[in-house]
Amino acid sequence: MSKKILITGGAGFIGSHIADEFIKKEYEVVIVDNLTTGQEKNINSKARFYNCDITSAELEQIFSAETPEIVIHLAAQVSVPNATKDPIGDAHINIIGTLNVLEYCKAYGVKKILAASSAAVYGEPQYLPVDEAHPTIPISNYGISKLTMEKYIENSGVDYIIFRFSNVFGERQTAHGEAGVVTIFENAMKNNLPVTIFGDGEQIRDFIYVKDIAKITCNLAVSDVKNETINVSTNTECTINELFKILADKYGYQQAAVHKPERNGDIKVSVLANSKLNSLAEVEYTDIRGAF
Repeated sequence: MSKKILITGGAGFIGSHIADEFIKKEYEVVIVDNLTTGQEKNINSKARFYNCDITSAELEQIFSAETPEIVIHLAAQVSVPNATKDPIGDAHINIIGTLNVLEYCKAYGVKKILAASSAAVYGEPQYLPVDEAHPTIPISNYGISKLTMEKYIENSGVDYIIFRFSNVFGERQTAHGEAGVVTIFENAMKNNLPVTIFGDGEQIRDFIYVKDIAKITCNLAVSDVKNETINVSTNTECTINELFKILADKYGYQQAAVHKPERNGDIKVSVLANSKLNSLAEVEYTDIRGAF
C-alpha cells in the first residue's frame, strides 16, 4: 500500500485498535505516543513507534522523517474531572498539542487529518438524538477544549474529518474518566469491590464498540470524504443503571451500587444521531446489550 498513516495516541485504547485495522489492510503505520495513558503492550509489532509528546518540538522531526499522507489525531487529555481540576493542563494538550500537529501537517504535506472530538462539545441536549447541527454549548472544560480544537482544525487549510465520539467501550480500555465506565464497573465486579454510580444512575449514554470505530476510521481515512464533522455513535440509549445490571449479570455480582453525588460537568442525557455517518460509511454496530 502506498499510504503511510501516522497515529497520535496510537498506543492508547482507541488508537491501538485503529492501528491494528490499518496494519491488517497492509498500510504502513507510524505511532506517536508519550505513554501517559497509552501502553507499550498495545502497540502492534508491525508499526513504527516513537515515544513523543504532541506538545514537544521533537514531533517535527518525526513528521520530517516519516512524511505521512494521513494523520489520525487521537492523543488528548480525555478526563472530564481532570479538565475541571487542571484546565491549563487540559488546554495545553488538547489545544496547543493539536496546533502543533496541525502546523506539521501543513509543513509536511499531509493530505488529510482525522481527529477525535467528543459528544461533550454539545453540552446539555436541546433535543434528542443530538445531530451535528445541534448547538455546541459545552458545560465542561473538556468540552470547551475539544470544541476549540475542532475550530482550529476547520481553519487549518488541511482536509479533515472530525469525529464526535459517543461513549466508547471494548478491549484495552483503561479506567480513566467517564468514557471508561464499562471498564471501571468490570474491574470492580471482577474483584467483588463496591461499584460507584454518580447521581441516580438514570443518566443516559450511547455506547459504541471500539473495533467498530477502528473500521469506520480506516474506511473514511482512505475515502473521498473530507471537511466533515461526524457523530460516531449507535444512536442507542442505555442508562448507567442498565449498564450496571448488564455487567452484574455477566459477573454474578451481588452487591448494590454505591450512589454518590453527581459530578460537575456531567451531562444527564447524551445520545448522538448517526444518520450522517451511515450515509458516508458502511457500518455494522455491536450493541452493548449483546457484547457481554
